[in-house]
Amino acid sequence: MNMPLPAAVQQTLEQALDDTRHIEVLPQSAHIGALITGVDLRRPLQPAEVATIRAALLRWKVVFFRDQPLEHAQHIAFARQFGDPTLGHPVFGHVEGHPELYSIAKHRTANSHQGQAEQRPWSGWHADVTAAHNPPCASILRGVTIPPYGGDTQWTNLAAAFAALSEPLKGFLQTLRGEHRFSPPAGAQASEAYQRAVRSHELVSEHPLVTVHPETGEQVLYISPGFLKRIVGLHARESRVLLEFLWEHAVRSEFTVRFKWEPGSLAFWDNRATAHVAPNDIFALDFDRQLYRVTLVGEVPVGTDGRASTAISGDPVLAAHGAAY
Repeated sequence: MNMPLPAAVQQTLEQALDDTRHIEVLPQSAHIGALITGVDLRRPLQPAEVATIRAALLRWKVVFFRDQPLEHAQHIAFARQFGDPTLGHPVFGHVEGHPELYSIAKHRTANSHQGQAEQRPWSGWHADVTAAHNPPCASILRGVTIPPYGGDTQWTNLAAAFAALSEPLKGFLQTLRGEHRFSPPAGAQASEAYQRAVRSHELVSEHPLVTVHPETGEQVLYISPGFLKRIVGLHARESRVLLEFLWEHAVRSEFTVRFKWEPGSLAFWDNRATAHVAPNDIFALDFDRQLYRVTLVGEVPVGTDGRASTAISGDPVLAAHGAAY
């Protein structure tokens, strides 16, 4: 398949920056992450500013902002300039009064659709909600209560990870599909309330193991360790060994970036081309940590052979105004 060169994405970003000279995009590592300065996210953005941020997101996969003390409504309004926000979480509900917003607190206690509170285990490396037929295309996470140290988040570039593989392995992976399922992480001590919420909102989908990014044309190693349970058609041991290799490969340091949170920081990532990991070191500290997330409605992934993902169980992720909550 003839794919657009990543250089075209860089050219688009350079053109956008020419139109918004007050904005700076400062890369944070070789393959992923850029800090954006010179823009106030509390107010509506100009079309050229939206274009510059979108181009930077496509080029660097996750972009960061500092000193943006947004209220809930401002956070949601910023997100709407880039797409339709989803319901806060398809299984665990949303912040009361703000259906687009999901609370991510240190102890991960959230209200389910039944109004019950449950302790959510942390899920390790993952892309957001890939068990859905149409996972979110992007996520925007805002820091509010931040510990003085600890609690950093890491992201990895899954397009760069795929590009670094050998050609024979790339060809094999392009023929495979994986089953993504929403379930407690392996070894997690999930509460009964958590397990009931998962069972009553089952999400299972089959996605290509290599997808084509719908905007850049890049081929992406579409693996989400928190959700991807097996490779379809392989024996159990074959699937386990291959997935372990791919997960280890995908989080090599050269594909990743680490972000130190501050109050008023935002991270905006392309959920179609990244995975991220939430920190566990905060549980060794006495400090609180509170962030809020908005996700944007995404497309159904498509493989390099043109085949789209298949829904096995559960409804698509819809815009908050169209969801039943």
